[in-house]
Amino acid sequence: MQIKFIRNIQFTRLIKAEGRLREFNFRKMNLLNETLFSVDVVDDRGNRIMFRMGRNDNGWQIQSQPLPTWVVQQERQLSELIEEELMAQS
Repeated sequence: MQIKFIRNIQFTRLIKAEGRLREFNFRKMNLLNETLFSVDVVDDRGNRIMFRMGRNDNGWQIQSQPLPTWVVQQERQLSELIEEELMAQS
C-alpha cells in the first residue's frame, strides 16, 4: 500500500475593500485534477460570503456566481495573493 500526502494550504489576508479592512480566508481544494481555492469573507451584516477561484491563463479567476461588487473588484488582488502563497509553499 502506497501512502500519498497532499499538503493542505490555508491562509488569511487582510484586504481593504469598500473602505474597510476585511479578512479573506483561503483554502486550497484539489477536485478531480482541478485545483480550486475556496475563499470566504464576512460582509457588513456579519453574513459569510463564500466563493471559489479557479486557475486560467491569466491567473486565478472568481468562478461565475452572483457576488457583491466590492468582492468582484478585488479579483486581481486575490489572484496575486494566491500566487504569492503558492510560491512561498514551493
